[in-house]
Amino acid sequence: MSETSHKSHPTRNIRKTFLPNGLMVLTESIPHVRSVSMGAWINSGSRDETPVENGIAHFVEHMVFKGTTTRSAKDIAREVDTIGGNLDAFTGKETVCFNIKVLDENLPPALDVLSDLVLHPRFTAEDLEKEQGVILEEIKMDEDNPDYLVHETFTQNFWKNHALGRPILGTAETVSSFTQQTVFDHHNRRFTPRHMVFSAAGNLDHDAFLARVETKFGSLSATTAPLEAVETAPLATPHITLKRKKSLEQVQMCLGVVAPPVNHADRYGLYLLNSMLGGGMSSRLFQSVREDSGLAYSIYSEMNPFRDTGSLSVYAGMSLENTERVLQLTLAELRRLKEEPVHDGELDRAKNQLKSNIVLGLESSSSRMSNLARQQMYFGRFFTVDDITAAIDAVRIEDVQRLANELLRPECLALTLLGNLGAMKIGRADLAC
Repeated sequence: MSETSHKSHPTRNIRKTFLPNGLMVLTESIPHVRSVSMGAWINSGSRDETPVENGIAHFVEHMVFKGTTTRSAKDIAREVDTIGGNLDAFTGKETVCFNIKVLDENLPPALDVLSDLVLHPRFTAEDLEKEQGVILEEIKMDEDNPDYLVHETFTQNFWKNHALGRPILGTAETVSSFTQQTVFDHHNRRFTPRHMVFSAAGNLDHDAFLARVETKFGSLSATTAPLEAVETAPLATPHITLKRKKSLEQVQMCLGVVAPPVNHADRYGLYLLNSMLGGGMSSRLFQSVREDSGLAYSIYSEMNPFRDTGSLSVYAGMSLENTERVLQLTLAELRRLKEEPVHDGELDRAKNQLKSNIVLGLESSSSRMSNLARQQMYFGRFFTVDDITAAIDAVRIEDVQRLANELLRPECLALTLLGNLGAMKIGRADLAC
């Protein structure tokens, strides 16, 4: 076994070791807590799927909970409840994670269950058919949710003809086509040491934990097949999409532009710009659209960074008669960020908000476990809170204005409106900012 790093910082006891088969094991020892959180992370998600297998990562994430070669789905549920554990999983565009959080004294049985469902799922034909029904219902449920639907419509048109634009759940057509062979092939291809990171945080000892992980994952064979070629970053389409749905009481809006990838040097400037634009109750959009004008209940902006690209978007829900006014007020705030330097007090408030979110976000063992894996997968190194705080404090007023002018260009804006739109028409000239 090779240990590549010991303590990365005096306040965070982080260690990283590779098992002989190539599996990376990351731990952070937090002696003052009574919990342990651990996760098996797959370093690929829905964007790594072909069009015909769209939704397979999410489908396999569901299927592993249906039972293993030695446990039924009911056995898994009972064992986790017996130790008072919290077992969960999620699928994203670029990662899949299976995780469990337990009291430190229950670490051995928790690791036993987690490793079993990740490594030894049985994928029976009967379970596969049932789960197809469940996920088809999940797809219908999301399509009935206007908040989800406007984001999905925006994304599919923004990253057009690219896997990043396709839905994580897949489509009714692709999910219905999955066979046992599809599921086994995906599991064999992706659940390998080179595609996985096993991270844990809490009241644990690295060496003792490592020995336990090796007994479970050591038999996983190292793959010699070459990794798939890394695809090129998707090109964004600055589309204007008006999707009419008469049954909706509100119009949903999503307005966005391309933003730099997750590890870009300007990332903290971007997070601060996003925070000031629509990241909280003191943000410009919230104050202008909701507080001053009373035109919307929900309005916010958000960053979605990926490994080679990203997006910055604004979401709002409002009545049809307020739609054009909300769009105009939103564009006015984009224009103001470009034309006028932000004030010191506003930037300081955004910095304090961002620093607070980061520090408070590291208060639980589960968030530390996730933080370890994500930093490893996206950066290949660990940033301390001091590193991040210093980087946030280094952002200047002129950096924010430069980023606003680089990103918020009218010809690059994409817009989706969803609702009972009647005869509404929106052209490129209406997006001047």
